[in-house]
Amino acid sequence: MDQNVLFIIIGVTALIVGLIAGRIFFAKNTKKQVEEAEHLAQNILKEAELRAETIKKEKQVEAKERFVQLKAEHERDVLERNRKVLDSENRAKQKELAITTKEAALDKQLKDNEVIKDNLTRQTESVNQKKTELEKHQEEHLRRLEKIAGLSAEEAKTQIIESLKQVAHTQALGLQQEIIEEAKLKANKEARKIVIQSIQRTAAEVTIENTVTVFNLETDEIKGQIIGREGRNIRAIEAATGVDLIVDDTPEAIILSSFDPLRREIARLSLQRLVSDGRIHPARIEEVVEKTRRQLEEQIMEIGERTVIEMGIHGLHKELIRLVGKMRFRSSYGQNLLMHSRETANLCGIMAAELGMNPKLAKRAGLLHDIGKVPDEETELTHALLGAKLAEKYGENPAVVNAIGAHHDEMEMQYVISPIIQACDAISGARPGARREIMQQYLQRIKDLENLAMAYQGVEKAYAIQAGRELRVIVEADKVTDIDSDKLSFEIAQKIQTEMTYPGQIKVTVIREKRAVNVAR
Repeated sequence: MDQNVLFIIIGVTALIVGLIAGRIFFAKNTKKQVEEAEHLAQNILKEAELRAETIKKEKQVEAKERFVQLKAEHERDVLERNRKVLDSENRAKQKELAITTKEAALDKQLKDNEVIKDNLTRQTESVNQKKTELEKHQEEHLRRLEKIAGLSAEEAKTQIIESLKQVAHTQALGLQQEIIEEAKLKANKEARKIVIQSIQRTAAEVTIENTVTVFNLETDEIKGQIIGREGRNIRAIEAATGVDLIVDDTPEAIILSSFDPLRREIARLSLQRLVSDGRIHPARIEEVVEKTRRQLEEQIMEIGERTVIEMGIHGLHKELIRLVGKMRFRSSYGQNLLMHSRETANLCGIMAAELGMNPKLAKRAGLLHDIGKVPDEETELTHALLGAKLAEKYGENPAVVNAIGAHHDEMEMQYVISPIIQACDAISGARPGARREIMQQYLQRIKDLENLAMAYQGVEKAYAIQAGRELRVIVEADKVTDIDSDKLSFEIAQKIQTEMTYPGQIKVTVIREKRAVNVAR
C-alpha cells in the first residue's frame, strides 16, 4: 500500500515538473516568435515607406510631364487660333479690296452704258425710219406683183405652201417605203433563218396511215367461223364496231375498212381475241367488243401520259391527256395526228427558244393545237374553235387557248406565240412526205376552186394557195366596189361549201386594189 502511494506521489511530482518545464519552454518559444514578428513588421513598414516614397516621386514626375505636355498643346492651340484670325483678317481685306475695285469698274461701266444707250437710241431711230421706208417699198412691190400675177399675196403664199407640202409628202412617202422595204427584207431573212433552223433540228416522219387494216389469219378455215351462219357474225361485228369487214379472195386475210382508226383498232383487237378464244357468236362478239373498248380507253390514257412525259409538259388536265392519247388513232391526209402534234410541238419549242420566248408554253400549245379533231361528241364548231373551247374549259393558259383557236385565223391573235403555232402547224403539214393525197384529185380540186371564183363577174384573177386552204380572188377596182367585195367573198364561200367536197376549211380572200400609175419623163 505504501509502495503504491509512493508511486503515485512520484508520478504526480513528475507530472507537475513536466508541466512547469513545458510552460517555461512554451513561454520562451512564444517570446521568440513575437520578437520575430515585430522585426518582420518593422521590415515591412520600412519597405512600404520606401515604396510609397518611390511611387510619390514617380507620380510627381508624371504630373510634371503631363503639365508640360498640356502647356505645349495649349500654346499650339493658341498659335493656331491666332493664325486663323490673321487669315480671316487677310481674306476680309482682300474682299474689301475686290469690292472696291468692282465698285469702281461698275461706275465706269455705267458711264459707258449711258454712252452706248445714247448711241443705240440714235441707231434705233435710224433703223425705224429705214424700216418704215422699206415697208412702203415692199407694199408698193407687192401691189406691182399682184397686178402682174393677178393673185393676192395670201393666195400666192397658199399656193407656195401647198406646193412645198406636196413635195415634202412625196419625199416622205418615198423614204417611208424604203424603210419599210428594208425592214421587211431583214425580217424575212431572220424569219427564214429561224424556220430553216427549226426544221433542220426536228426529226420528221413520213405518212404511213391508211383507211384500211389487214387482219391476218392462220388458215382460211377461220374465215367461215368469222362469217357465221348466213353472215350473222360479220353483221354483229360491223354493228358493234362500226367497221366494214371485207372477206374476199385474199388468202389468210380479212380487210377492216373505216375512216376512223380508233374503230379499226377496236375491231382488230376484238377479232384477235375472238379468233384466239374460238367462241364466235353475236353475244360473245358484243361482250368482247365492249371489253376491248374499255381496255383501249386505258391504253389511250397511257399513250397520252407517256406523250406528255416525253414532251416535258406538266400539269395537264386528265381529260386533255386522254384527248392527246386519242390523237394516236386519228389521221389527217394520212398523217398521224399525234405524230403531227408532237412534231408541231417540237418545232414550236425550237422556234420560241430562237426568238427568246417561253419554249415550254409554245410546246404545250403546239401539242394541243389539234385536240378539236378528236371530240367525244359531234359539234358544228370547227376543230380550232372546239379545241380552244376545250382548253379553256380545262384551265389552260389564255395564251395557249388563243394559239389553238387562232391557228387557222378563226380567232384574232392576241399573244405572240399564236403566229408561231400557226407557222409550225403549216411546216409540219406541208413538208414533203407529211401527208398523202392522190395528185390528180388534188390538182383537180385546186382547178375547181379557181374556176369557181373566175365564174363571177368582175373577177380578174383567182389563186388557190396554202395547199388549197385559201382562195385569193383579185377583182377589178372599176367594176367591184368595197361593199361588193364583202358580198362576193360571202357568196364564193357559200358556193364552195355547197358544191365542193374538201377536208378542213377554205378561207376566201377578196382583194380590191386601186392603182394610180404615172410616168415621169
